[in-house]
Amino acid sequence: MNDSTDLSNSVIFPKGEELPEFLSKYFSGKVWVSMLVGRDNEFNCPIGNVTFEPGCINNWHKHPGGQILLVTGGRGYYQEEGKPAQELKAGDVVEIPSNVKHWHGAAHDSWFVHLSVETNSKAGPAEWLEPVSDEEYCDLK
Repeated sequence: MNDSTDLSNSVIFPKGEELPEFLSKYFSGKVWVSMLVGRDNEFNCPIGNVTFEPGCINNWHKHPGGQILLVTGGRGYYQEEGKPAQELKAGDVVEIPSNVKHWHGAAHDSWFVHLSVETNSKAGPAEWLEPVSDEEYCDLK
């Protein structure tokens, strides 16, 4: 099956566990994470494999140390505040400077999988902000 809602063709790393409530409240649907490089190591650069169900996006947020997204499967979107959303697909790389307000997640009709690289993580945790408005997300097709 080559359907964009089928996740089986885009699995490279383990899907991981569904996010716990204290984090899932910042997402509009189900999301799973498998930490590939943990937070407690000498590299200061945790890496997680993040899987979004179709239609799931995260709230606006900022990373004090920046973030890199490496898209491995499905179709999704990334948007910085004040700029148009950009469509993402496998092979895309997004470099997000520190403290840039943004959101990312799955398209309405597709799973979305990316590696989240938290750069300079000792600068502090993500600052979670308001949900993305229906107008901002629903206009994307």
